[in-house]
Amino acid sequence: MKLQGAIFDFDGTLFDSMHIWDKAGALYLRSIGREPKDNLRQEMENMTLQQSASYLKNRYALEKTAEEVADGINRVVEGFYFYEVQPKPGVEDFLRELKKRGVFMCIATVTDRYQIEAALKRCGLESYFGEVFTCSEVGYGKERPDIFEAALRFLNTEKEETLIFEDAYHAVKTAKSAAFPVAAVYDPYEKRQEELRELADFFLLDYSDPDSFFRKVERK
Repeated sequence: MKLQGAIFDFDGTLFDSMHIWDKAGALYLRSIGREPKDNLRQEMENMTLQQSASYLKNRYALEKTAEEVADGINRVVEGFYFYEVQPKPGVEDFLRELKKRGVFMCIATVTDRYQIEAALKRCGLESYFGEVFTCSEVGYGKERPDIFEAALRFLNTEKEETLIFEDAYHAVKTAKSAAFPVAAVYDPYEKRQEELRELADFFLLDYSDPDSFFRKVERK
């Protein structure tokens, strides 16, 4: 495989941030004096921010618009992106090697742009990515390939030479159904690891050995 482009998910793939979304709905509900149900995390697991907001509004009969709920969730988590979240170990060296090889890169994420851009800038990684694509801006979550297709058009690379990096099984499944090659990235918050490995073209346990990974890609 001649690698020309790379489309990275953010949460759980580039940055160690899944834990904040694991509890974002519950944190928001408690911030407005409501107690979340025990199964809230499982029910919201694969939702975009907008889907989560609509779900919370309806499930908990909140007297707010879905937009107000989404803004409230963002306020609960935004400090984490602005001041705390860190890239996964080895990410910068991995990105540096991709750039050295002439690979064009962008991000495709369910998280809002301003939070992603704040985290990238704070950690000195913004220069590696030509653009950030968000599900809210594209109009669909990762149950559809629209965000990946938009990123591909921006990169202007061939699909078979553009690798999607994802940690979530449902997103990998979407990308594969749209004929993208996929590198699955391990994150402990994804429980379907066996299915993930079987579905993806490549698997990264971590970013510690970029040379070995690129050799596998070249042999594909």
